[in-house]
Amino acid sequence: MSRIRIEGLLAAFPKLIGTGKQHTYIETENVRYVYHPIEALYLLLVTNKQSNILEDLDTLRLLSKLVPEYSYSLDEEGICKHAFELIFVFDEVISLGHKENVTVSLVKQYCEMESQEEKLHKLVMQSKVNETKDLMKRKASEIDKSKIDKNRGRPTASATAPPKGLGMKLGKSQKTNQFLESLKAEGEVILEDVQPKLGQSRTAAPPLTDPVTLSVEEKLNVTLKRDGGVSNFDVQGQLSLQILNQEDAHIQVQGPVLRNEIKITQNNGIVKMAVYRGNLQRRKYPFLPQSWAPVQTGDNHAISFKTHPNMNKELFANEYILGLKDPNRPFPTGQASDDAGVGLLKWRMQSTDESIVPLTINCWPSSSGNETYVSIEYEASSMFDLRNVVISVPLPALREAPSVSQIDGEWRYDSRNSILEWSVLLIDNSNRSGSMEFVVPQSDSSAFFPISVRFMATDTFSDLKVTNIIPLKGGNPPKYAQRTQLITENYQVV
Repeated sequence: MSRIRIEGLLAAFPKLIGTGKQHTYIETENVRYVYHPIEALYLLLVTNKQSNILEDLDTLRLLSKLVPEYSYSLDEEGICKHAFELIFVFDEVISLGHKENVTVSLVKQYCEMESQEEKLHKLVMQSKVNETKDLMKRKASEIDKSKIDKNRGRPTASATAPPKGLGMKLGKSQKTNQFLESLKAEGEVILEDVQPKLGQSRTAAPPLTDPVTLSVEEKLNVTLKRDGGVSNFDVQGQLSLQILNQEDAHIQVQGPVLRNEIKITQNNGIVKMAVYRGNLQRRKYPFLPQSWAPVQTGDNHAISFKTHPNMNKELFANEYILGLKDPNRPFPTGQASDDAGVGLLKWRMQSTDESIVPLTINCWPSSSGNETYVSIEYEASSMFDLRNVVISVPLPALREAPSVSQIDGEWRYDSRNSILEWSVLLIDNSNRSGSMEFVVPQSDSSAFFPISVRFMATDTFSDLKVTNIIPLKGGNPPKYAQRTQLITENYQVV
């Protein structure tokens, strides 16, 4: 069939679709259109009129189950983004115009099939990279030694002579790399030993480019019971300020504290920020100017706030203005490599309400014969979109990796620590729940606890937002950026 013929059939399909009809097929003089609506799109199968419509419907049903597995967003943009994956999936289901005898799990297995040749090629390339790195280190050490000898007035050693001590270690690198590659080929996970540079943070934040940066960070400490319920739920947050230039240090920050309205006024060139809580405060302060602009911040009254000791507590308590005790004193400036900036405000939230937990984990081990079948599922709250989710399940000592039969996401087995890591890049409205099933030799149910979880989110429980930076010496307010994140410090199911 020519391309022009295919494009003509597809162009005619939208004109043939009626509204309010119960059937999902249309017959023309030469072909039959069998279709299935998926949200705002149609999954379409074009066959001749002699084909078995029951088999066609079965094929269409299988394809409709596979499409959401590879494209989480069922709109035109999401389908185009995963077009190649969907083509490979359709090719596994339909061969030469006929349906293959496959299921959803078999198609996923075929599409994820690993290539031994690809693995071997990657090992060879990694070995070459390692050898190149060793050569670069050796040359760099020779250059450093030459510079040192030159500075001391000594004759420079030959560039081809290996330096003492370090050169002997580097000379063994090829055998060491071959040994590591052989371990990798046997399935052993090898962690590269990379020495961090002096003064470099282990989790270095991106460099600051804006004159003022405000960071809102909340850390989660949660302990959940394996049978349900919350043993500990603790959220600790902090609002930090970083200023690059001295001329931008005479400022006040507009916006933290509980919801409701933040008002700004100006007296004698001094700009102040005040937060008033709804209609009650309006009645209490009837003299408030109507021209003040309201903005919104968080709305969680279970949170208790504390200001930094250098902040004017009375000013904050009476008018909800964040400013230093000495208004003529500027904030500290400079970008510190190991510090998150100047802390302006801290808050804490504690609860035993399971409904506010961002992610709950249910683990169901069951033994049958000489094997233990483990089913784990997660349920995520709609409050947050969670990123880089890793669920670490401890396992008994095993000779080989567990057999994972079903999983929503990716998995990795850490043989050294005997931990199965279940990874999900993003949990949003498309996958608020997920599951994983695996099999190990018979073990006690307590061997799979405690389960550790880590993730991050760009929203917080306090929903604290800084709305403006106010210069105290007049002029235009400096440009500022705001970073917000919720991270796990200790999140376990025990």
